[in-house]
Amino acid sequence: MTSNEGIRHLATEELEAGLEHIRQAPRDHGRLALIVRRPAVDARQVLDVGQLDVSTGLVGDTWQVRGSSRTADGAAHPDMQLNIMNARAIALLAQDPARWSLAGDQLYVDLDLSEENLPPGTRLAIGTAIIEVTAQPHTGCKKFMARFGADALKFVNSPVGRALHLRGINARVVQSGEIHTGDTVHKL
Repeated sequence: MTSNEGIRHLATEELEAGLEHIRQAPRDHGRLALIVRRPAVDARQVLDVGQLDVSTGLVGDTWQVRGSSRTADGAAHPDMQLNIMNARAIALLAQDPARWSLAGDQLYVDLDLSEENLPPGTRLAIGTAIIEVTAQPHTGCKKFMARFGADALKFVNSPVGRALHLRGINARVVQSGEIHTGDTVHKL
């Protein structure tokens, strides 16, 4: 995984200056910009091709074994199989494409992820798979702050950041299939 070495975290004003570009993301037909598998804690594998599975999420990812504080028994939360982030938002925050995977999401898409455009229950077709946006919130944490800065954490968790889902969204796989970097993401 790439480090923060040599990277200056952006200030709030610099982040807010990027909002207009983020708001211009396609609403109905976007593009899958990056697939990242997390084979272990803090480990990342960038993939050209991924398999999405109804039971396991992104095949080879540790979602299922990580568990969740949001379930009564600590098991993996079924509505948090996939973490998806807007490619324009991560490009702004990370400043370097090699640092995108630090966010910890599996899919990075050039698509409007806002609450208005993709409310829970919205389905997206990617490759031969279909995923469904869930109501589980996806917010920044201490690791996110360490990697992108305190202003970035405030930015993604601000009222505007939450409305646009700048930290991303959670989803679950409803139809297993193969996905490729560059695939079109269709809102169904």
